[in-house]
Amino acid sequence: MLSDRTCRTAVVAFLLACGTVLSSEASAAENAESTVLVEFGGQFDVTSVKCQDAEVRLERDEQFPALTVTTGHAARWPGVTFSAPEGGWDLSACTAVEVGLRNTGPTAVKVFCRVDSPGADGDRNCVTEDTVLNSNESKILRVPMKRQVPSQLANKLFGMRGYPGGMDEKGLDPATITQILVFVHEPKQDHVFQVTGILATGSYEWGDWSALAPDKFFPMIDEYGQFVHKQWPGKTHNDGELAAAAETEAVDLAAFPGPEDWNQYGGWTPGPQLKATGYFYPEKHAGKWWLVDPEGRLFWSHGVDCVGYGGGYTPITDREFYFANLPAEDSPLAVFYGTASWAPHGYYEGKRSYRTFNFAGANLSRKYGENWREEEARMSHSRLRSWSMNTIANWSDSRIYLQRKTPYVVSIHVGNVPRIEGSSGYWGKFPDPFDPLFREGLERRMSGERDQTAGDKWCIGYFVDNELAWGDDLSLAKAALASPARQPAKQALLGDLKQKYVEVQRLNAAWGTAYESWNAMEQSQTVPGDAKANADLGAFTTRIAEEYFRICRDVVKHVAPRNLYLGCRFAWVSDRAAKAAAEYCDVIGYNLYRDSVADFQLPAGIDKPVIIGEFHFGALDRGMFHTGLRPTASQEARAKAYRDYVTGALKHPHFVGTHWFQYRDQTTTGRGDGENYQIGLVDICDRPYPETIRAVREVGASLYRTRME
Repeated sequence: MLSDRTCRTAVVAFLLACGTVLSSEASAAENAESTVLVEFGGQFDVTSVKCQDAEVRLERDEQFPALTVTTGHAARWPGVTFSAPEGGWDLSACTAVEVGLRNTGPTAVKVFCRVDSPGADGDRNCVTEDTVLNSNESKILRVPMKRQVPSQLANKLFGMRGYPGGMDEKGLDPATITQILVFVHEPKQDHVFQVTGILATGSYEWGDWSALAPDKFFPMIDEYGQFVHKQWPGKTHNDGELAAAAETEAVDLAAFPGPEDWNQYGGWTPGPQLKATGYFYPEKHAGKWWLVDPEGRLFWSHGVDCVGYGGGYTPITDREFYFANLPAEDSPLAVFYGTASWAPHGYYEGKRSYRTFNFAGANLSRKYGENWREEEARMSHSRLRSWSMNTIANWSDSRIYLQRKTPYVVSIHVGNVPRIEGSSGYWGKFPDPFDPLFREGLERRMSGERDQTAGDKWCIGYFVDNELAWGDDLSLAKAALASPARQPAKQALLGDLKQKYVEVQRLNAAWGTAYESWNAMEQSQTVPGDAKANADLGAFTTRIAEEYFRICRDVVKHVAPRNLYLGCRFAWVSDRAAKAAAEYCDVIGYNLYRDSVADFQLPAGIDKPVIIGEFHFGALDRGMFHTGLRPTASQEARAKAYRDYVTGALKHPHFVGTHWFQYRDQTTTGRGDGENYQIGLVDICDRPYPETIRAVREVGASLYRTRME
């Protein structure tokens, strides 16, 4: 361990070397508890660095020495490993490992950092995070120290993605960190970047609860849905504090009624007057894509997902002992008990149904009384306007958005339609667009919008599906081949091949296969490994994508011809899928969980508007157990991340909006699939996070001026 003063000086120099530090952050760093793990000055031995498909060079700059890493593209994970001294690094008192990075190569690079403890295998006993750096950009990559669950609690904590104190069932042992890996993933070209230093930072302050026996630790959740064993600013302790928070917020909303230069839709009144169609439409203006609102004003969609009442439920089946003071069955709050079955992952997967309790609804009832639904709907619209947000985004409650006070988008799902059996994905198999039941299912779902949102001038448009598993350029065609004989997608592929080759022997010659007949190929579920088949498989993957988007577009436009088709919210996407979306979507939807989207690029040749359906950042300093997909160190850092992300999108020519996921924190003990992220603009007790709200409000209030720069 270095001396406190040496550590503080080192961390400030390290942060400044990354070129990303404001004076306030440098001041905070001076007061932070930090340990230098790897620095490249003095007598650093470059031969101690283990390389995999990489070369290293020590840059002996007197002020900011660094290690230049040049990665190849032969290995799957090219990069470098820094080994700990004998016995490992003891980082028990720290909250994160931070790696200073600078991209000195000509193209953007996604850099990963993995922190290992004994037994690390890439999944367990380690933690991995990543960041994208543009050419000549410097950043700090922060890897939170997700600890292992204490042994006495290990079998009693389940059904959650994150556990108290940011612990994880796959977490590491911070007392024995064995190595730190810095690498890239399956690069198609060589990359060059610098590591400017590695620190352990923060002070772990979750108290001594982790040593408690189960009978002292449980119940761990209070009647408001909050963690019992920790205090934090804004924690709710009684109903009186709920009422006081409502009064305080009423003063705030009155002081900030919303941007004065917005019309009723949130369009920009001082801006140019474009054609007013009575509906939203995309338009390229002054070199950038925009939406245009029904009155013909430029509109940039600054919104939030999941505005509503239902997201605050958590499974209680098998976990009743987690909760203190759940309402009695004859209590007025007993209406917030329910049952659910959705659980695509985690403990409740495959359990058919489980009992739930909705803490968000119960807290709104405590806060607003008998008319809590009406009051919360009113507050939702008032808040969004005050926060300089102009869109109720995906997954929101129709009882709120159909009040038609804030523009909105609608989520459409095709439901339980046939899937391509040979496919796989995080949220399930890919729908088979060649099956007639796919169109029929979508038509049934859209018909429900005919008298609700279709033709509504407040409705921006429709997302159909969410985060489908597109895979790479060949994945869906391979999935069709791996499916049973009567799979409609497989039949369509065979039809294309028969038309092209006529005889199976000609196919065999082209593909390097040995099918005895077309029937034998139909019955086979083995995918050829020879690259000779790739051209045909790529062409059919394109056909699947085009068939999918064409049917979705046609069905949406048949019911709602004046509203927009916004795509499928890409999370995993191939160029073929993106090009098909560009052909049929009015606006292409992407869910982009990144630190920044300033470097986002569509495939070559595509010039279309893009809307971000989901992004978020979270922290662990307000009692929650998981940061969500993009971790930050604190609420202040979270607010800064929001500001930077949306500002980057505003300056990008293709983006026409950003939608934060989500309005309210997920429950402390998780939803059906275990997600329990600190990602809300308000907490489970309906109290806004002031740091983030300030950032949202400031960015939104100036969004049109920023976009026009």
